[in-house]
Amino acid sequence: MIAASVKPRLNRYDKILILLFVVSLPLVNPWVRGDGVGYYAYARSLVVSHNLQFEPDWLHANPSFYMGRVDAAGRIRADQYTSTGHLDNHFTIGPALIWIPFLAVTHAAVLVADFLGARIPANGFSWPYLDTMAIVTALAGFVGLFLSFRLARKYFSERCAFLATLGIWFASSLLVYMYFNPSWSHAHSAFVGALFLWYWDRTRTARTFGQWAVLGLIAGLMLDVYYPNALFLLVLLVEMAVTAARIFRSSVPNRARELSSLLLKSSLFSAAVIVAFLPTLISRWVIYGSALSSGYDQNLWHPGHPAWRKVLFSSDHGLFSWTPILFLACAGLLFLMRRDRELGAALILSTIAFYCLIASYADWDGISSYGNRFFVSLTPIFVVGLAALIAASETLVRNKRVAWQGAMAVIAMLVLWNLGLVFQWGMHLIPERGPISWSEMASNQFRAVPEDVSSSLERYFTRRHQMMQGIEKKDLRQLGANDTKPKGQP
Repeated sequence: MIAASVKPRLNRYDKILILLFVVSLPLVNPWVRGDGVGYYAYARSLVVSHNLQFEPDWLHANPSFYMGRVDAAGRIRADQYTSTGHLDNHFTIGPALIWIPFLAVTHAAVLVADFLGARIPANGFSWPYLDTMAIVTALAGFVGLFLSFRLARKYFSERCAFLATLGIWFASSLLVYMYFNPSWSHAHSAFVGALFLWYWDRTRTARTFGQWAVLGLIAGLMLDVYYPNALFLLVLLVEMAVTAARIFRSSVPNRARELSSLLLKSSLFSAAVIVAFLPTLISRWVIYGSALSSGYDQNLWHPGHPAWRKVLFSSDHGLFSWTPILFLACAGLLFLMRRDRELGAALILSTIAFYCLIASYADWDGISSYGNRFFVSLTPIFVVGLAALIAASETLVRNKRVAWQGAMAVIAMLVLWNLGLVFQWGMHLIPERGPISWSEMASNQFRAVPEDVSSSLERYFTRRHQMMQGIEKKDLRQLGANDTKPKGQP
């Protein structure tokens, strides 16, 4: 394994990434809709109402969310309540845990401002709260990218890691959930996944008891945010296998001591995971009467009939068909094996397991999704894989300058293609749900997008509220009055 060099100061690549993030902040869309209603409800209710009663959130929700949850008279339907008298909010509490410290400060500031005569509604729905929520989501996504960059540059050149980070940032689904749908959980998931992998890799050569505890707390938060993130823990399985092989090759006296130490550290890690996962367990107990109830329909899982091909290549939000840069990133993981066998095996195992899980889920397409949104969790793995592929191209091609320029050109084209497709999806030039027409999409990329993008961007920055209302009306027309199926996540 290659040792990491400590670089505490920001270099030019760090500064460029930070500058790009700051410049991109005007793109942030302070909008709570769809699944985001359930995620944001935890933060708003705890900060403002100090309980887990979500009625105000359901009644303030966008029409496509409360359709099927509210009756004709505008009252929440009785079948939406659980046996404990709480609304059936099966969405995870983890994103709220990230928002709450910032929203608490915002709430205090609003109360002070109102005392001084500002008259801003201190209800969690007014602009200070939504702006805070959206900015924190974007910041979480960026920190996830930044940590992914730091992890990638440990094994490959900084310029390879930098280019890979830009590619995943702007040519994957992360872009949508970092800026345009900030109330959803995916940018937070990218953040906690990157934090876990970065810290795991940073400490895996000689992890102290305290570091095992910190890693466990990070892992618990990772599960609070998104349950499928449990598959990141498979990297520990690879680490344990390598450690066990080393221990059994050692002398007998050392073997017993090291095995007992490993067992103790594992126990400490597990205890820390449980402590950090308590918010989820408590919220499940309050809402469903059982700490072990997820609230999700278990009939949605079909492990015996996985959608292997569709998840990757379908026109219905296929991972590679919608975001082809991720095919390159996954291919790059094979080259990572040459650089660090343990890290490569760990990331490949987690990626395959995640793929198998999503393929076994009935709603593998994410229903209302840009690309396959579930895989945004794997952002740090994609950054490392793409960096590995770029580095390999410089090795395989004799002329490194040609290889580098080729890599930049390919990623630039993929970024432009993705931005055009994001525009089509956001403006409903293609369906938000279900399969799309490849010919129609390709035609739009070269005709409708260049014609409409300028005026749409002007409306986005100057008349955003009206624009979002128009998009919601288009969504309702596509959804149809008879489609009341709630959106969900595995």
